[in-house]
Amino acid sequence: MNTATKLGAYVAGLAVVFGGAAGIGTVAGPVGKADEGGHGAHGSHGGTAAGTAVPGGLQVSQDGYTLHPRTTTVRPGVPTDFRFTIDGPDGRPVTGFTPLHGKRLHLIIARRDLSGFQHLHPTEVGGGVWAVAVVLPEAGAYRFFTDVQPEGAKEALTLGVDVAAPGDFQPVPLPEPEQVAKVDGYEVKLAGALAPGKASKLTLTVGKDGRPVTDLEPYLEAYGHLVALRQGDLAYLHVHPDGEPGDGKTKPGPAITFYAEAPSAGTYRLYLDFQHAGKVRTAEFTVTAGASSGPVEQGGQDEGHGEGHGEHTH
Repeated sequence: MNTATKLGAYVAGLAVVFGGAAGIGTVAGPVGKADEGGHGAHGSHGGTAAGTAVPGGLQVSQDGYTLHPRTTTVRPGVPTDFRFTIDGPDGRPVTGFTPLHGKRLHLIIARRDLSGFQHLHPTEVGGGVWAVAVVLPEAGAYRFFTDVQPEGAKEALTLGVDVAAPGDFQPVPLPEPEQVAKVDGYEVKLAGALAPGKASKLTLTVGKDGRPVTDLEPYLEAYGHLVALRQGDLAYLHVHPDGEPGDGKTKPGPAITFYAEAPSAGTYRLYLDFQHAGKVRTAEFTVTAGASSGPVEQGGQDEGHGEGHGEHTH
C-alpha cells in the first residue's frame, strides 16, 4: 500500500465521532454554516453533555467563522512557515480578536494518533494572516486547532483542520493509563478521573528530584494549561486551573487543580503545560472517562461542582 493510500485509510478510520449521530450531522455540514447548538466558553470546549452539542475542534467552521489554512502540507522534520486566516461571516479574514489568556490566538497541534503535541502562538503578519514556524517531527495526518474569540463573536471558538505531513507513516500506540508522567526530570502525578457529561476535579502535582515544586512560574496568566483530546476523532477540551497567579489564594505549586468535563465516555490524552526555571514543559497522560483509570484521591471528583467553576474564558 503506498503512503497516500495508507494515510488516507488511517484518517478515514479515525473519522468516527463518539458523541453520536447528532454530532456527525453537524460536522458533515457545509463549511461556513453556523452551529445551532454552539458550545461553552473557552475552558469548557467539548464540555457539554454527551450528544447535545458538537465538541470543540471537530469543525472547521462555527458560527460563520472558518479556519482557512494557506499551508496545507508540511514536510516532516522541515521548519515550515505555516500560514492561515480566520475568515468571518463575510468571507474575509478577521483582524480583530479578543485576547485569551494574554494571546489573541492559540494554535494547538497533535498528530491523529495523539502524539506530537505542540502549543504555539502565531503572530499576525498583516491583513488577518497568521504565521508561525512549525516543525512536524514525523509523517502523518495532524490536527491543527485554533482557540480564538473574534471581536463580536458571542463566545470563544475552537476550530480544527487536518494538515498532511507526507511520508512513511508509522502510527504510535497510545500509552496505557498511568497516574505519573515524567518529563525533563520532573514528575507529575495525576489525581482524579474524567467523568462523561459532568465536571470532574483533576489535580496535577509537580515534583522534581523527589521534592515538590513550589515556585511554578505564571505561563499565559496561569500556573498550568490543560488540553484533553478524545481518541478517535480528537474532540477537544481545554480548561484552565482553579485560581490564578496574584489572586491572593492560589499557590505556585506543587498542585494545580482543574475542573474539566468530558463530552462522552472514551479514552482521552491529557497534556499539561507548566513553566518552571524559565522553560515550558508538557506532561502527558492517558485517561479513560466512564471507567476507572486508576486510584482516585479523596475529593478527586466533585459530583456537585457546577459547570464552569475554575474554567476561565481563554
